[in-house]
Amino acid sequence: MILYPAIDLKDGQCVRLLHGEMDKATVFGDDPAAQAASFEAAGCEWLHLVDLNGAFAGSPVNAVAVEAILACVSVPAQLGGGIRDMATIEMWLSKGLARVILGTVAVENPALVRDAARAFPGQVAVGIDARNGRVATKGWAEETDIMVTDLAKSFEDAGVAAIIYTDILRDGAMKGPNITATEALARAVRIPVIASGGVASLLDLIALRDTGVIAGAISGRALYDGTIDLGVALKNLRSAPV
Repeated sequence: MILYPAIDLKDGQCVRLLHGEMDKATVFGDDPAAQAASFEAAGCEWLHLVDLNGAFAGSPVNAVAVEAILACVSVPAQLGGGIRDMATIEMWLSKGLARVILGTVAVENPALVRDAARAFPGQVAVGIDARNGRVATKGWAEETDIMVTDLAKSFEDAGVAAIIYTDILRDGAMKGPNITATEALARAVRIPVIASGGVASLLDLIALRDTGVIAGAISGRALYDGTIDLGVALKNLRSAPV
């Protein structure tokens, strides 16, 4: 299972939100590129980037910070937030991003997801963010009546590289991930599922890994707070499940 250290960007700074609320942001640093380099030095295989302002604005806002990160690391990075048209997808991939994450448009314009996945094989993921099993969009500000599993299954034949599943009520709360829901989703679809939201300890990561079906996990606050040591976590996750 791959561990994706998260760098959430708001106004050019590294932050973490609580339950996705922009007014509940904790700033962890004002040099995202340095943070990315630190994660790479610890041995991470991927980076997970989020343009929080962009998620609300519907277009890239923290492009300068993202480009600085891409310029200083060699590990692949995926980015979500404000990516809602083909031109933006093409722009980011041309700048060296390994994978784009499409969230809101997966609900509002699923044809774009399919077109992008065909045009850029292996470089398009779908971000599914949910409260109580229902999908939320536009930076989690709007809740729909669409169920997570239904949305995920609708893309099974689209060729998307992964699904990033976030339980909003767990995100940034350090109360543990929703393993039950994430495992159920991973077993319901053939697309690799990456868990996000609530990862607070090495035991959380091991529990996700030991499901045997979850392809990856994203962690942010726990790495910044020091409750997870990235190097130790990576070493443990590379060992075989017990």
